[in-house]
Amino acid sequence: MKILFSEKCLEYWYPGHPESPERVLNTFEFLRQKEFEFVKPEPCPEKELLLVHNKNFVEEIKNEKFSYVDSPTLPRIYDYARLSAGSAINAMEISLKDEKVFSLMRPPGHHVGRNGLALGSMSLGFCYFNNIAIACEKALEFVNRVAIIDFDCHHGNGTQDIFLDHPNVLYVSLHKYPFYPGTGEKSEKNCLNYPLRGETTEDEYLEIFQQALEEIKKFHPDLIAISAGFDTHKDDDITFNGLNLSYRSFGKIGELIKELKKPSFAVLEGGYGKILPKSVYEFIIGYSD
Repeated sequence: MKILFSEKCLEYWYPGHPESPERVLNTFEFLRQKEFEFVKPEPCPEKELLLVHNKNFVEEIKNEKFSYVDSPTLPRIYDYARLSAGSAINAMEISLKDEKVFSLMRPPGHHVGRNGLALGSMSLGFCYFNNIAIACEKALEFVNRVAIIDFDCHHGNGTQDIFLDHPNVLYVSLHKYPFYPGTGEKSEKNCLNYPLRGETTEDEYLEIFQQALEEIKKFHPDLIAISAGFDTHKDDDITFNGLNLSYRSFGKIGELIKELKKPSFAVLEGGYGKILPKSVYEFIIGYSD
């Protein structure tokens, strides 16, 4: 099991912002004590950002000429965001060698659409480039069909915006609804959405998760990409009890994905506060061979 991580992703921060360096640093330190293998990622070339984003949006981020709620304009954020996107690509490439891999990088990405703001949202939700989407579009140079499973508490409106009606991509999201970003109420074409009420129990969630994986099986993907958000945990700092999941839930989610017996890679999305290190660890233990 390889974990992609670079200390460079700890260099940027904004006072009081929940998407902080500490969330990833604490997880890195926790996993390092467990003696996992760490690999340094490479930045994403601009041409690969343009696989899913239009040039005007990329230039906005590059030149720090933007103003988005929740995603502050910070020095060198373009470089940090490229490194996170590059890590997702590196994870995809490692997975095609039939190795399990997890990208432990920030910023996250699944709220960014092709032109930035997605599906009527007023913010980028702590994101700058859509890491998982870039990696999946790149993967289609090597494989025919990619399935994305997104278990973040928030709907990945950016990922849906990018891949809606794409014949070679299936997007599956389980998320809290109604909740930010206010999308994902119903399924559309190749984007299968499972909106869940806040009172959903852990057992109900896992049952629905298994139903979602059955849809992935029907799609017969060559590769599975995982938007791994841990803010569904009942004690997450910003999601108001998330979807009532425990640490055990993430281990089970990892096991269920592993049972699909497909090449796969996971990319960190949300998860805030003290719950993140152990949540990631339990997922990795369940997910790894």
